[in-house]
Amino acid sequence: MNILILGGGGREHALAWATMQNPKCDKLIVAPGNAGIAAIAECARLDILDGTAVTEFAGDNAIDLVIVGPEAPLAAGVADDLRAAGILVFGPSKAAARLEASKAFTKEICDAAGAPTAAYARFTDAAAARAHVEREGAPIVIKADGLAAGKGVIVAMDLETALAAVDDMFSGEFGAAGAEVVIEAFMTGEEASFFVLCDGETALPIGTAQDHKRAFDGDAGPNTGGMGAYSPAPVLSDEVAAKTMERIVKPTLAEMVRRGTPYQGVLYVGLMIEDGEPRLVEYNVRFGDPECQVLMLRLGAQALDLIHAAAEGRLAEMKVNWAEDHAITVVMAAEGYPGAYEKGTEIRGLDELVESSFEMCFHAGTIADKGRILASGGRVLNATARGPSLSEARERAYAMIDAIDWPEGFCRRDIGWRVLGG
Repeated sequence: MNILILGGGGREHALAWATMQNPKCDKLIVAPGNAGIAAIAECARLDILDGTAVTEFAGDNAIDLVIVGPEAPLAAGVADDLRAAGILVFGPSKAAARLEASKAFTKEICDAAGAPTAAYARFTDAAAARAHVEREGAPIVIKADGLAAGKGVIVAMDLETALAAVDDMFSGEFGAAGAEVVIEAFMTGEEASFFVLCDGETALPIGTAQDHKRAFDGDAGPNTGGMGAYSPAPVLSDEVAAKTMERIVKPTLAEMVRRGTPYQGVLYVGLMIEDGEPRLVEYNVRFGDPECQVLMLRLGAQALDLIHAAAEGRLAEMKVNWAEDHAITVVMAAEGYPGAYEKGTEIRGLDELVESSFEMCFHAGTIADKGRILASGGRVLNATARGPSLSEARERAYAMIDAIDWPEGFCRRDIGWRVLGG
């Protein structure tokens, strides 16, 4: 098969790596890609938000399957354009992608499906939203309704922070995403991520993970896109996973079918788990980043088979074959992230790293320049390893980190602390 992956981050490098492990892949193109992806696949300059351009590119390059990495092209309807042209695509329609593109829509679906989630209210008026916050008090969660590049959710532990978040959203801090605001009750418990492949009818769980959102050790500092992750997530036991499927996932998918917008792609189910009871925090309509990195390292070549089956509506015949192992990824970010950071600093030592099915350094924000690898983003590298235990996987991941020569980068040193301690 000739395959096109849309995206250029660590998630897409992991998807590209897993795809290349499968002999069914004859040719792989990634748009736009990054320096790490360019070492294993062809990279192409392409506006991945332009459905017409993507469709024409796929046709010109005899692409058999398009895998959409990020949420923005899905929300823009790129998958619809590809399907209309008869091109096989992995990813939901624009209508189904509203599960991530609109927090208010997700709440509507949860109400209709009876899926357990936090109590909420939605507002298009700042004064009314402020009054609600003052009545409810803190802690409380303020969410921009639309896509805000992962930054539109504020978990406010005090009233001042909550009110400031409301003001920021309605004043345009998050652009059109903040035109409507969803305010939720604060949920206690432990967060975890549950990943399910869907083909419009069948739902197949493919793994669990936990990530670390805060920038610094001890879960200190500002929220980020994710500073590391590990899989599996012990809190998401088989019993909790079964409850999640029966109470949250299946009712949601049935409601989407009832509305005439069946869901096809990966459904990322963000959960809050307390006393063995899962409640929905949010849905994402793509693989998480950095959760994708640990999932792909554990899945390997079969990831393409599963994705292909989901795109073709054949998930009922598929089974996930897990090795009894653990994986962990540690993000190296540019100093200053998630605030202002410098671009263009050189990263050395990457050529010396071992690359295998047990250890991979997935690139996120990198470019190649005259034989050098330069940092081009906030989150830059993902040192990813697996092993028979999480502790062994973590040792391998941090050994990779220690071998990388990048003084302008930093990482957390406690990824996996919920299981292993600091």
